[in-house]
Amino acid sequence: MSTKETAAQQGLSEQYRRLFYKHASVEKENERYMTEDDFLTAIAPGEDFKKIQREQFGLLYKVADKSKKGLVSFQDFVIFQNLLSKPDAEYEIAFRLFDVNGTGKVTFDQFKNVLSSNMPKDVVAFDFDCDWLKLYIGTKEGHHELSYEEFSQLLKGLQGERLRQEFKHYDKQQSGYIEPEQFQRIILDIAKHKLSDHVIDHLPTLCNLYAGGGNKITFSNVVAFHNVIRNIDMVEFVIKRAVETSPTKKITKADFLNHAAQISRYTVFTPMEADVIFHFAGVDGASGTLGLEDFGKILDPRWTHPESEPAVPVVDTEKVNKKGSLLFEIAENAYSFVLGSIAGAVGATAVYPIDLVKTRMQNQRSKVVGELLYKNSFDCFRKVIKNEGFAGLYRGLGPQLVGVAPEKAIKLTVNDFVRNKLTNKETGEIQFYKEMIAGGAAGGSQVVFTNPLEIVKIRLQIQGEQAKNSGAPRRSAIWIVKHLGIVGLYKGASACLLRDVPFSAIYFPAYAHLKRDMFKEGPDHKLTISELLMAGAIAGMPAAYFTTPADVIKTRLQVEARSGQTTYHGITDAARKIMKEEGFKAFFKGGPARILRSSPQFGVTLTVYEILQQSFPLPGSRVAQQPSTTAKPDQEKSFGSLRSRNALKMLLDLDYRFGVYKVPQQLPGTKA
Repeated sequence: MSTKETAAQQGLSEQYRRLFYKHASVEKENERYMTEDDFLTAIAPGEDFKKIQREQFGLLYKVADKSKKGLVSFQDFVIFQNLLSKPDAEYEIAFRLFDVNGTGKVTFDQFKNVLSSNMPKDVVAFDFDCDWLKLYIGTKEGHHELSYEEFSQLLKGLQGERLRQEFKHYDKQQSGYIEPEQFQRIILDIAKHKLSDHVIDHLPTLCNLYAGGGNKITFSNVVAFHNVIRNIDMVEFVIKRAVETSPTKKITKADFLNHAAQISRYTVFTPMEADVIFHFAGVDGASGTLGLEDFGKILDPRWTHPESEPAVPVVDTEKVNKKGSLLFEIAENAYSFVLGSIAGAVGATAVYPIDLVKTRMQNQRSKVVGELLYKNSFDCFRKVIKNEGFAGLYRGLGPQLVGVAPEKAIKLTVNDFVRNKLTNKETGEIQFYKEMIAGGAAGGSQVVFTNPLEIVKIRLQIQGEQAKNSGAPRRSAIWIVKHLGIVGLYKGASACLLRDVPFSAIYFPAYAHLKRDMFKEGPDHKLTISELLMAGAIAGMPAAYFTTPADVIKTRLQVEARSGQTTYHGITDAARKIMKEEGFKAFFKGGPARILRSSPQFGVTLTVYEILQQSFPLPGSRVAQQPSTTAKPDQEKSFGSLRSRNALKMLLDLDYRFGVYKVPQQLPGTKA
């Protein structure tokens, strides 16, 4: 097996794993299992269960549930998916259903019991004592067990034998004719699942195929129609080849038969079978010359042969080597760093006026020290514009933008790194408390960069009101850095940790669960821009509000106290003095402004980041390769149902209602 084939198999295994754990709802002894509902949702996504009913897809669940415990394990699911990928899947599915004891052989009694128990009540009873069955299985007294190969051959001929028995049942006078309604009943019993709605509606019109038929249908007509349906793939192939070579893109019956003779070594279709094809394709018109659109009426689009597995990520060795090189990793990380910086800058700029108002509100001392500049956040916003102009709303933005790059890069990188280490490699899942640990680690790691920049930003934000009230000179960011020194730049770092660690511990798990549980992100659903924006914004709300007390303390510690104001010596001292002088409500000053800032900021930042990644993917990166190496969600969805429907073909050939009928349980005291 080549490297690419091995990679494709690994990709499929990972796809099956995601599919299983996405739907498995039962957990027992630390293992996950699928119920029947879970299983059907996974293997038949988007199925309407109209032509093929839910109970019939349930037959596949019986095959997958090898242990007969009513639950399907991951191992069972993978084995079943592998079975569906086989070219003879429909025969193996049928064989395993009839081989109730799992011995690899099917006995006469097993064949009779399984067939009888899955057939409808009103069906024409199958004669198990017929000569045809005896040729395969022997007499009832001395029958032999059928191997898989022998059973498959029997199954292929069983539909024809049912057709013969049903025709004989309706032709009680042995005249060789039946009524159109009886023909319709026969065909619907054995082939309804394969017929288009157009053909079903016009089945009785077969009696009009030949003049002088007397509104009757012969056995030859029935067999001809049945052969057309059984060989519908060849019918389609011949029609397409004939239409392609026709100047008018339309063909006659003679054209069809000529091309059928050229394509195959032996004659495939009889003249009567050609008549049947053209009758149902052109039943609405008198013309004997038809095109592809006409023939499309007889082909049910639900039945298509899957040519290959859906596209899965296939790793190219050359690209692996390229991606694995140190230079490429550095380039990829630098590229992500740049995108994160741009996205963070956009998010920070969008909400910076709210951040400034939040800081001013949190630094406002109580009436005890004789000042109450702002009544509320809106009053603060109005007075900043009045006293300092519109530019005052963006005072301190420079240091904030400089700090956004390392903050976002480190926070996202650490969260992903720790989250990956704590994720169960077998299931691809992570426990909630481990998600919080990963988020907390991300929040803690960013403080080394953000604390110095935040203290400079805060002092710049406060300068406007200090200059107005006390005439203090305005200072630049560089002056503040020199004045504080290295130690001073980390003043309030412990309070910063107290805020950022719980913030990220709340935010990242909330964001992940909102995307997965609320917006249903997964292999079959890529989130839209509005969904990403909402997920980021909503996740920021509880994270921002519940960490407001730590943010208030941090702000008080980092702002230089003026004459007459209370000074604080550490987190505990600050918390005690704020509580004593201003009450419990002071800890949530600026809380609404903090929510209004953090929620949209994270929403905007992550949305811009996603747009940048999609619009300007780095060549060779996972984002750049994704469109060409993975299947589209709609393709994966239709492929899942397609494989499951095709696996039911042989069973539905026995009767289109096979598996729907259940034998009534015998009541106590009654005789069988």
